Amino acid sequence: MTQSPATHASTTTKPTIYLDDLAVGDQFTSGEHAMDEAQITAFAAQFDPQPFHLDDAAARDTLFGGLAASGWHTAAVTMRLQVTSGLPIAGGIIGAGGELTWPRPTRATDVLHVVSEVVQIQPSKSKPDRGMVTVRSETRNQHGDVLQLTTVRIVVPRRPLAGGAGA
Repeated sequence: MTQSPATHASTTTKPTIYLDDLAVGDQFTSGEHAMDEAQITAFAAQFDPQPFHLDDAAARDTLFGGLAASGWHTAAVTMRLQVTSGLPIAGGIIGAGGELTWPRPTRATDVLHVVSEVVQIQPSKSKPDRGMVTVRSETRNQHGDVLQLTTVRIVVPRRPLAGGAGA
């Protein structure tokens, strides 16, 4: 049974979704995460120590024109939002590859959320207990600007048969 896209909105108790529950066009919206300068500079200091991620004054003379979060920071926040409130996939979100772009920088004043859509479902022929699902996700700020765009393939299990046997 496929649930309506509206039932996939962020909730405290989210349903567990299996391959059999999904349909092309299903949409999921995550909760929110507020960025700030301290988060941006802390992440950058540890993982992407470039001046435009570490110092607003230094960033003003770059193509960013001011402090910008590392794209990898945006990706990490996106993953957390997906896992905690965006894609309630049974067994977790297991990536199998994809494409990632950052059309606009993430700023310290941004409040992020992720809107995802199922674009393809392919049950496995060799492993009937799972399939591959292609999901297109937009990480947006509070103004609706797309800051990150991903199209990924994830491994999604099929719903177990009653009695514990695989699908």
